[in-house]
Amino acid sequence: MACLPLTSLETGMHGRVARIAAGHSATRRLYEMGFNTGADVVVVKNDRGPVIVGLRGHKVALGRGLAEKMLINTEQ
Repeated sequence: MACLPLTSLETGMHGRVARIAAGHSATRRLYEMGFNTGADVVVVKNDRGPVIVGLRGHKVALGRGLAEKMLINTEQ
């Protein structure tokens, strides 16, 4: 498995959250949103603007700066 920043994944790609390399408050906010280690995510949109991901049946928009700090294990 490759561990990549969320912004590097293309639309339709699946993966699991490996870790979040952000500050304390940003990490806590992402955990509260459901981006816990091991959570399954799918990229719904990643072109310009926020990255939209599917998480537990919901769509969540993340700013590119925050998405860059989320490392994802991709299934290859």
